[in-house]
Amino acid sequence: MKQFFFSLLLLIAVGGTGCISTVDGHKSVGVPFRKDSIVSRYQISVAQVIDAAKEVLAAEKGGLGVLQSENRISNSLVAKVDTRTVYLKVTEVEPNISEIVVQVRTDAGWPDINWAAEIDKQIALRLRP
Repeated sequence: MKQFFFSLLLLIAVGGTGCISTVDGHKSVGVPFRKDSIVSRYQISVAQVIDAAKEVLAAEKGGLGVLQSENRISNSLVAKVDTRTVYLKVTEVEPNISEIVVQVRTDAGWPDINWAAEIDKQIALRLRP
């Protein structure tokens, strides 16, 4: 009986996790099939959106967390905010129209849509003139 419960627990632990794709093009361990990102569009250049996102994510600029990496070729950022990993990517949809995708995952791989919405809102507030 104990072996049955242990096998069931192991099956749930292994079956509940998997490999997810991050918005910056990498793979990470996480729980798939759950909403983990917020998508927004702004009528502003990609460079201005990236600058606003760096202000929100970088603690030295009064932001929410620690900026871990920046890829200027793919216009993506990775940061740590309150034990969460934030993946952010900005793309140009049309000239002078940018799309930003904010994806947030916990250390255990679970999505955190509330933090994604908060970070997206903070970026939008920084873009206001």
